[in-house]
Amino acid sequence: MIDINIIRKDPDRVRQNLINKFQEEKLPKIDEVLELDEKFRILKVEGDTLRAKKNIISSDIGTLAREKKLDEIAPLKEEVGRINQRLKDLEVEEEELGKKIKAIMMIIPNIIDDSVPIGKDDSENKEIEKFGTPREFDFEVPYHADILNSINGLDKESAGRTSGTGFYYLMGDAARLHEAMLAYGRDYMISQGFTYCIPPFMIRSDVVNGVMSFAEMEAMMYKIENEDLYLIGTSEHSMIGKFKEQIIPEKELPVTMTSYSPCFRKEIGAHGLEERGLYRVHQFEKQEMVVICKPEDSMNWYNKMWQYTVDVFRNLNVPVRTLECCSGDLADLKVKSCDIEAWSPRQQKYFEVGSCSTLGDAQARRLGIRIKGSDYNYYPHTLNNTVLASPRAIIAFLENNVQKDGSIFIPEVLRPYMGGKDCIKPKTK
Repeated sequence: MIDINIIRKDPDRVRQNLINKFQEEKLPKIDEVLELDEKFRILKVEGDTLRAKKNIISSDIGTLAREKKLDEIAPLKEEVGRINQRLKDLEVEEEELGKKIKAIMMIIPNIIDDSVPIGKDDSENKEIEKFGTPREFDFEVPYHADILNSINGLDKESAGRTSGTGFYYLMGDAARLHEAMLAYGRDYMISQGFTYCIPPFMIRSDVVNGVMSFAEMEAMMYKIENEDLYLIGTSEHSMIGKFKEQIIPEKELPVTMTSYSPCFRKEIGAHGLEERGLYRVHQFEKQEMVVICKPEDSMNWYNKMWQYTVDVFRNLNVPVRTLECCSGDLADLKVKSCDIEAWSPRQQKYFEVGSCSTLGDAQARRLGIRIKGSDYNYYPHTLNNTVLASPRAIIAFLENNVQKDGSIFIPEVLRPYMGGKDCIKPKTK
């Protein structure tokens, strides 16, 4: 949710932002919110004027009472009664207008950064930089599900019986590898000064509405029946929600946290679920990073954060690239975002394994998170980024570290978490 002062002072900037995000259908909302805001401010002025008048009359009543001029008090009390009634009416009108204004403000997207390329959808995202040279294979790289099956590491058939399509069992060394990668991602972020956290895996609707748009929520999140609780789609939501309605002392900034959680997603949309492999599933686990900082520091943190993910994957022998998300691919709360994509030697293309975003003060404004500065309170900026998410990270790792004999090479950074193993060998039939 953007600051309404931006719409008041520069409505054309907000209109152009809607055009850049290909949301022209929302253009009439700008005039509508300006009209409602004008009415709201008129009511506020009237209310302030009446309260000031009431104070004066109340003071006069006190003076007259001390002077025992009781016959002059009655008409003044009647006037106070009329003012009180009007103030009650104004309170109702202000509340109704406030709700209407907020409803519109919640669907007006954040102002994107000037550096964001203009494009309609993810097909127009722009490659920024590549990191690492793809390995040349002298054999055909197997499908990741086949690699997992070769080490008896994947069971989707049983998961289908227990839970349905979109779920899976990881077994043996595959499950251990999954945990090793998450643990390495956790420890890497701790080494960068981030505080490790395990958050609640369910959050209330007011937190959901604070961190994402309603459309995103409907497409992603599972609701707990008969409860005001949702299963998280990413730990960013509960991590930012941790500070709801809080005032953080400025000296405590930046707040830097890395969090582990399972993630639950409906995966509704054109891509659908994958029957055999693990590209799109209902449940996965992720190591995340979240930063709350001063507005002037957010872009510096943004650039640090995506680089952390690049470093993690490069240490796992996975070539990656960064991709600038265009205007039409940005969720409404985002100011700027880039995807981190891993190289798939089997498909001979990159695929998404993480996303880094700065959301300006939109989430903080929605959740009432403020910073206590030396002179005044202000809204901080919030940022989030994927350290790594399994099974996407496992897919990238397996394809880039599988050997000709079917074994899987374990890089040095993972060996302490794998009992010292330097490879996983396929099971003999």
